[in-house]
Amino acid sequence: MEIFTDIYLGDSKEKLKLLSDNSVDLIVTSPPYADQRKSTYGGIHPDKYVEWFSPISEQLLRVLKPTGTFILNIKEKVVNGERSTYVIELILAMRKQGWLWTEEFIWHKKNSYPGKWPNRFRDSWERLLQFNKNKKFNMYQEEVMVPMGDWAKNRLKNLSETDKKRDISKVGSGFGKNISNWLNRDKAYPTNVLHLATECNNKNHSAAFPEELPEWFIRLFTKQNDTVLDPFMGSGTTLIVANRMNRNSIGIDIVPEYCEMVRKKLQPVELYLFEPKLKYENNENTEFGRSSAIR
Repeated sequence: MEIFTDIYLGDSKEKLKLLSDNSVDLIVTSPPYADQRKSTYGGIHPDKYVEWFSPISEQLLRVLKPTGTFILNIKEKVVNGERSTYVIELILAMRKQGWLWTEEFIWHKKNSYPGKWPNRFRDSWERLLQFNKNKKFNMYQEEVMVPMGDWAKNRLKNLSETDKKRDISKVGSGFGKNISNWLNRDKAYPTNVLHLATECNNKNHSAAFPEELPEWFIRLFTKQNDTVLDPFMGSGTTLIVANRMNRNSIGIDIVPEYCEMVRKKLQPVELYLFEPKLKYENNENTEFGRSSAIR
């Protein structure tokens, strides 16, 4: 099986135009937050964020397959004691572009530093917004199931008559549950909260997320040989994980040092580096049973 990784050096807004329509199965990325990462990406003022990101999200909508998913890691900051609204404004703008805001996952940062503020508590979570082009999309829920846990031993030991039939929600939502369906099962579906520690100092990047984060979404929304895109590649976490999981991957970043760093990390697996162009080589990687190329 041949797995490719393409790395583009340049502005995502322009480099995305080089990708074919409906060619990507999953997009996982964390763009520069408003007024942050000024030393590397210049920083974008909250009032200009929607205007800046909209041309990029328009291209992402074009390259994503109808069955694909876009996961956007983003979090508004506090300015003068008040939360910025640019993330909410961005969601509304993307819906006007044609995106469906399907779900919101929460990344709970287990190792957030303690602190004290006069009007709030420490910030230990970030948004993981899920967008889709259609209501029907590829989703492999069994791939991310979790152990049932100790609660099942007591809860399922003595079931009531209500537990043995479908119990319709009392709030009129139309949803219901049948507790007895979970008898003799050792796994359950997870919640939409991911409990993961942060990663930064060992990634040579100011805002690297942990490998478990893209891995979880790659398992949930793709199969082997699908294509994963990160238009703000940074230290390359998404690409490295995708390659390890036998997914094709595409990364874009405006910082030459990051592109070179990721290229070195991915050797000797197959890798296509765009700008600057290097001599093409083709080597057989017998250990992984797939071809390996650097271009």
